[in-house]
Amino acid sequence: MIETPNTTNEENTAPARLILKNITKEYPGCLANDNISMSLENGEIHALLGENGAGKSTLVKAIYGVVAPNAGELIWEGSPVKISNPANARDLGIGMVFQHFSLFETLSVSQNIELCLSKSQLAAIPNLPQRISQLSKQYGLNVDPDKYVHSLSIGERQRVEIMRCLVQSVKLLILDEPTSVLTPQEVAGLFVVLKQLSIEGCSILFISHKLHEVTEICESATILRAGKVVDTCNPKEETPASLAKMMVGDLADQDAGYTKKTGNQVCLEINSLNLPSAQPFGTQLKDIQFELIAGEILGIAGVAGNGQEELMSAISGEDSRARPEMIKLNQVPIGNLGAGKRRQLGMAYVPEERLGRGAVPDMSLSENTLLTHSKGFINKGIVDWKGLKSYTSQLINSFKVKCHGEFSEAQSLSGGNLQKFIMGREIGQNPNVLICAHPTWGVDVGAALAIHQALLKLRDEGATILLVSEDIDELFLLADRMAAVCDGYLSPVVRCEDTNIDQIGQWMAGTFIGETSIPSKEASA
Repeated sequence: MIETPNTTNEENTAPARLILKNITKEYPGCLANDNISMSLENGEIHALLGENGAGKSTLVKAIYGVVAPNAGELIWEGSPVKISNPANARDLGIGMVFQHFSLFETLSVSQNIELCLSKSQLAAIPNLPQRISQLSKQYGLNVDPDKYVHSLSIGERQRVEIMRCLVQSVKLLILDEPTSVLTPQEVAGLFVVLKQLSIEGCSILFISHKLHEVTEICESATILRAGKVVDTCNPKEETPASLAKMMVGDLADQDAGYTKKTGNQVCLEINSLNLPSAQPFGTQLKDIQFELIAGEILGIAGVAGNGQEELMSAISGEDSRARPEMIKLNQVPIGNLGAGKRRQLGMAYVPEERLGRGAVPDMSLSENTLLTHSKGFINKGIVDWKGLKSYTSQLINSFKVKCHGEFSEAQSLSGGNLQKFIMGREIGQNPNVLICAHPTWGVDVGAALAIHQALLKLRDEGATILLVSEDIDELFLLADRMAAVCDGYLSPVVRCEDTNIDQIGQWMAGTFIGETSIPSKEASA
């Protein structure tokens, strides 16, 4: 039974940091939050859990002043408040670190932090760089106020986002998927900071799909499903499996490990791929060599911004500046071919950026299906719309995409549901080679299970898959062989059973760079 938190506890004289009472937010055709009540105590690390579309994002946006609830009440430190915008939230002491950071790359750390401070906050800090350095030392964040953001790693950028909240004397810190782009070592460092903040009285609202991390750091949890609170618990008394069941209901199966496979037929060869970045702050690819083998999944780990995007663009054909022989598909040189011609040769691609590159925002799901799946639906220039709509409906049902049907525009879907649609569309082409970035980023546990099983089914049917992800646990679960990328270099490629998370984490940090030889291709044999 779920109990509404009691704020009149005589043993605790300090009021709760935040109480939500019957928060309701409705959009046309969608009740995002349905009478949600919960509380956060001072110094509490509280998990907010739920599958995609459960209402988590809407709820934290209401707390942070991004959206206004239609009904309900927010009580901040014992007093009712109306948070009309993020600046109002920051004045109260509420800080939020979004999953996708909001930093200007051409500005310094100090300049980025200054942009979010009010005039009164700036007046109270006579020397902002000095204050940043002081807090950096206090919390072990290692943030240099004079560094430019474009020179920082993803882990460093996240610390800047946290620093931006600390400078404002944060009392409630909201973190949305905070570990999705961090190495294991960076995750451990983040948890040290969060525990220290908790001891000092800062409340933390922690949103994550990595349930083993929730059980490690959180002391309470609220679980949402279809916009409603369906359960509360102490994660330390639960398991990831039991939390998953609370989130999505009974699951027939869960990811518990899959059989590793060994193939022998090389499908794709990358030979001494050297390629300057096409972007001003991108990463140059440096002598990349590896092979993709039929019936295997090769996982590439790495912190974002170390060459993954450039590598996938070069392989998929979005970037066709490579010499032909640098990339071979079934022994055919394709380095200078465009994406369309590579698709005709049996390649499919799930890009990192879902909206814009994976799907056209204002096109329907049927039209987006046609963009990469025209074979069988166009005859002499005439589109078989009936067949296309029927096929798109099958994709929607097979991958449990929550939408209003095949007529829905791509931009109307949540990030997780759009990811499920794009994955289904590309896997449905039965490609020989699938290049896949972050297959389950922001996807709930039930949908992740379905995507994992679809990828493994495609592998078992003889396809080869290049899986690029920052989620090491997922790579170890799915991949047959693994490597890591750092600063445009690729580590040795090894069998998953011959390595461990600690070694891959070190490779993600670049410990392999500078070795006399990096036998990626030889180790993959």
